Amino acid sequence: MKLFILLILFSFNAVIFSQEQLQTCAARKANKPSHFKSASLSVAEIAETEKYDVFYYDLNLEMNNISTYLNGSVSIHATAKEYLDSALFELFESLQISQIKLNNVAVNFSRVSNKVKVPVNAQAQTNFVIEIYYNGTPPTAQTNPLGGSGLTAGSSPTWGNKVVWSLSEPFSAYEWFPVKQSLTDKADSCAVAITVPDTCKAGSNGILESITPLGNGYTRYNWKHRHPIDYYLISVAVAKYVDYSIYANPVGSPNPVLIQNYIYDNPQTLPYFLDDINETVDFIELFATQFGPYPFADEKYGHCMAPIGGGMEHQTMTTQGFFEKTLTAHELAHQWWGDNVTCASWCDIWLNEGFASYGEYLMLANLYNGQQSGHMNQVHQNVMSQPGGCVWVLDSLNEARIFNGRLTYDKGSAIIHSIRYLIDNDALFFGALKDFQITFADSSATGLDFKNHIANFCNVDLDAFFEQWYFGEGFPTYQVQYNQVGTDLYLKISHTASQSNITPTFTNPISLRISRQGQADTIVRFAISSNQDFFYLNNLGTFNGNITIDPGNWIVNGTAGISMDPTLSYEQNITSTQYAINLFPNPTNDFIEIQDQILDYDYAIYSASGLCVEKGHLWPGQKIDVHSLKDGSYIFWFSDTTGNKLPKLVKIK
Repeated sequence: MKLFILLILFSFNAVIFSQEQLQTCAARKANKPSHFKSASLSVAEIAETEKYDVFYYDLNLEMNNISTYLNGSVSIHATAKEYLDSALFELFESLQISQIKLNNVAVNFSRVSNKVKVPVNAQAQTNFVIEIYYNGTPPTAQTNPLGGSGLTAGSSPTWGNKVVWSLSEPFSAYEWFPVKQSLTDKADSCAVAITVPDTCKAGSNGILESITPLGNGYTRYNWKHRHPIDYYLISVAVAKYVDYSIYANPVGSPNPVLIQNYIYDNPQTLPYFLDDINETVDFIELFATQFGPYPFADEKYGHCMAPIGGGMEHQTMTTQGFFEKTLTAHELAHQWWGDNVTCASWCDIWLNEGFASYGEYLMLANLYNGQQSGHMNQVHQNVMSQPGGCVWVLDSLNEARIFNGRLTYDKGSAIIHSIRYLIDNDALFFGALKDFQITFADSSATGLDFKNHIANFCNVDLDAFFEQWYFGEGFPTYQVQYNQVGTDLYLKISHTASQSNITPTFTNPISLRISRQGQADTIVRFAISSNQDFFYLNNLGTFNGNITIDPGNWIVNGTAGISMDPTLSYEQNITSTQYAINLFPNPTNDFIEIQDQILDYDYAIYSASGLCVEKGHLWPGQKIDVHSLKDGSYIFWFSDTTGNKLPKLVKIK
């Protein structure tokens, strides 16, 4: 995922550092720009594009490392899903189309701004090829304030090298090539041929099948990728590079995996980053043991340098501004989480960024043991720097919200850590991740797909957890009171919620480390069911008054103190300080209602992809008719007159 910051140069003993390298990962993410960016198609036009499936993109472009000017052609190979009179695709209006061919025959076409229609008159299940010849200069942030990141020309402030590179996530692929921008329609494969000056190299996806000297001061680099790929992961990068290639031997790969790195030809650059680049071998071998075999082992992994303050996980060849262990691990983890399995909508960008961010933690825990604790502490502190915010992205056209560092990355990473704690069995947890990668390989998935898959694989109920941590907002702050009578210990664990009008109660378990005189400390996991729970520990021994809340740092939480309460006893009742709602029956296929409803609620029903399918008002005793909903999982949001807003998961079947 892309990250941008201002670069500032420092020099010391002839070693060059940039500010981006000195910052922590969380700080880099916090520097993302905030601007609104929308896809260029209406809902009806998006529906038009869903009438055909793309199975192959073939790009043939003339480029250099100085200017973003393009000249060339792109072929879109597709299949009509139903009778198709015309095919709609996108291309930014500053790029001029000189000709379009359908199945190798020139045809007329219509164009309104960024929207191009080509008459195809194809029957259902018929293949067709649209070849677009075009040229021009893609937009910049100045010429297209809502985008302008699709293709960029720039110089590295640190090393001075000039580069032209693509960065299409989330909506900018159409700014540099004709495309259907749909997350759920992966092309089966792609080819990218880039003609560049002889002094340059051009990097892209897949295997470099050939380098063809053209004899006129230009050379063509022919790349071919034979795996399904989403539109925003197709990439180009052109610069004066040197090729530094190494090999890894990850578990599950029958042959060594090529790691092909296009590094600035500045003579200082490769030596400076050499050790960091070589660590990619360790990272890919580690992740293969935790996520499953590297998905593109028959081709490669690699990097193309470009002056960006971070990286972008282009499939098989990440575009990266520099090399540092958490950044490199993050972008590599994306090859599983984001590339092999891609989020089905930008609402569920967590599947890409949360898991790539957790890859940073796993790398530290396994290869830099001792550093992972400080990393997770920093993640938790960033999450708690504000009281609210949801991991699931409702405003999925807002780029700043999609790539919010605090919520999508850090809270996303933190709740994966919490799911691991809930499962409480690492073999089962990582087995579930591997099985998910197999089940959804080469395709896309929603957050609820992940939830359901892990719940079934591990035989654990994750509904309440996702309601509170994924769709809900905020975090708990725990308080513990205790009383010891003899060798028995009475405990009251209370918590308040930082965004109580949306998520009043967190029912995840919580662990306490309890210190005892003359005996080893004991860690006890407590099941939490309300905002105030009472527990009794029999024959604990002599308690010395020291209790640590969540000693393993598994849960994002604050602490409000630990104190003795001599009135605590076994007979006290559990009381909840918050009002909650329960839906029944769930699952259902006809009607659903709130158990013992006493308040009026407005409600909204959202599909897993973030589409609002129904809104209404619910009075006490009234039921919601769900006959019209297709089978699947839905998010029901209930709002009362006091501002409370509670998410609930419902399965329709």
